[in-house]
Amino acid sequence: MKIEKTEAQWRELLSEQEFHVCREKGTERAFTGEYYNEKRSGLYYCVCCNKPLFSSMAKYDSGSGWPSYFQAVDSAAVEEHRDTTHGMERVEITCSDCGSHLGHVFTDGPLPTGLRYCVNSVSLHFEPDLKDGE
Repeated sequence: MKIEKTEAQWRELLSEQEFHVCREKGTERAFTGEYYNEKRSGLYYCVCCNKPLFSSMAKYDSGSGWPSYFQAVDSAAVEEHRDTTHGMERVEITCSDCGSHLGHVFTDGPLPTGLRYCVNSVSLHFEPDLKDGE
């Protein structure tokens, strides 16, 4: 189900940095994101609409400076779009429900997919798995 909001509604829900990255296709500086070094098990959700996007099971250290995953939680979680900004040809990834800009996907990732979903931490919300007794 597609989620649509006005710019004013998004601005009310998001921080200035979240709005810039998610709605204006910005990027956070490399090696500064909250989830770059996150090692706990859990799920990463879209900060704008709470759709599950990535699992910690698919997260790996790409050395790129951003959280990286070799696959999304399912094939319908993200959408791909051609991006020719900044004199490059890349593939942008967005949340399939709300259109939030997440980052880009590249074909230099590990097996089994060979993909590297390079994602801005600020576009995500992380929920760690709860262990028994916690």
